[in-house]
Amino acid sequence: MQAYFKDLSEKLCTGLPEDEVLLLNYQGEDSDFVRLNSNKVRQAGHVRQQTLHLNLINNGREASASLPLSAQFDNDMVRAQHVLDYLREQLPLLPEDPHLNFAGEVHNSIHHGDNRLPAANEALEQLISAARGLDLVGVWAGGEMSHGFASSLGQFNWHSACSFNLDWSIYREGDKAVKQNYAGFTWVSDNLVQKIVQARNTLKLLGQKPRILEPGQYRVFLTPSALYELMKMVSWGGFGLKSHRSAQTPLLAMVREGATLHKDIDISEHHSDGLTPRFTRAGFIKPHSVELIKNGAYRECLANRRSAREFDTAVNCGSEQPQSLHIAGGDLQQKDVFSALDTGLYISNLWYCNFSDRNHCRITGMTRFACLWVQQGEPVAPVNVMRFDESIYHILGDHLEALTREHEHILDTASYGWRSDASARLPGALVNDFTFTL
Repeated sequence: MQAYFKDLSEKLCTGLPEDEVLLLNYQGEDSDFVRLNSNKVRQAGHVRQQTLHLNLINNGREASASLPLSAQFDNDMVRAQHVLDYLREQLPLLPEDPHLNFAGEVHNSIHHGDNRLPAANEALEQLISAARGLDLVGVWAGGEMSHGFASSLGQFNWHSACSFNLDWSIYREGDKAVKQNYAGFTWVSDNLVQKIVQARNTLKLLGQKPRILEPGQYRVFLTPSALYELMKMVSWGGFGLKSHRSAQTPLLAMVREGATLHKDIDISEHHSDGLTPRFTRAGFIKPHSVELIKNGAYRECLANRRSAREFDTAVNCGSEQPQSLHIAGGDLQQKDVFSALDTGLYISNLWYCNFSDRNHCRITGMTRFACLWVQQGEPVAPVNVMRFDESIYHILGDHLEALTREHEHILDTASYGWRSDASARLPGALVNDFTFTL
């Protein structure tokens, strides 16, 4: 499809009037989807889709539209030309856009990610074998995702990446289950087996009488999955230039009052570490990474093309919400987590998160699957669902004790319309005096 998109874009740009600029974006995926229930394959399918997005610019105005591609050149060319003619008719009716911004300098690039994925049936055979005897329900999504950009100014960019995302839960009884995920670019069978072994051990603990805790403050360990739920909330306006300049960021205290997090907290948008392309839909080339927080202090904002134009700065992202979030690890080894926690809660998952006080980045939510009570370094019993209410300034600030050396690469499981290309690479976090309210 790279060659197909290049031929299509060149033909659409041929003969374009001198006062017009055409931006073209290609989005495609070639994915397998498999659903499991009771540790058996219940539904399997394959999705191959391509879409062409057109942005026509003239005299400070911009009109856009998109159409699905059939991969039959003559047919796609006729339909795309009709859309282009329609956009040309619409442009004079639109107001001038004061924040119109697109790449004027030409920077070409081509990236093809290696395909290190197993066939879907091979991966699922390994999962089913490892989970034999367990009540497992889950979803496999894997394959190639591609993005392309071309403009009438002569620029051409292409990016493709192959990834997998295996998301499952293993049910015991009542409301007791273990939720796990394995995702990335390279499949390693041993990693999957280790996760299932961990799940079996946890399921045994879930059979114990649940520990009922009173509201209060407890020492906790947040797994990367739990930390991911918190960071999704922080990312909701937390790092965007527009939200900062309009005082809508949940990190307002860092912007206005100089508040800081723990000195060991380094957060960045690692464009080269995820699934998203290194170019934006307007043709700007993203930097390798953007330092959002360094040594606990706020450094840079994410600026998309419109914010960059409005506030006179450089474009460094396609979206002002992180798509490839990275938090640097610490010194705590994963094998030492329980002993470091000593006595407290091991939190595997969180859900229903929302802001309870956005201006102070205070988040409330619920513990979810396999929250365990740990006594003197040994997990001894499950803990019933509890509600927390805590500030990021405590979780990653003065209450943070350690971060794990190891990271987990978490790929967003959303697949509404398209497989999501958002991801995060996060450590686990040991936190003291974590507040539970119910």
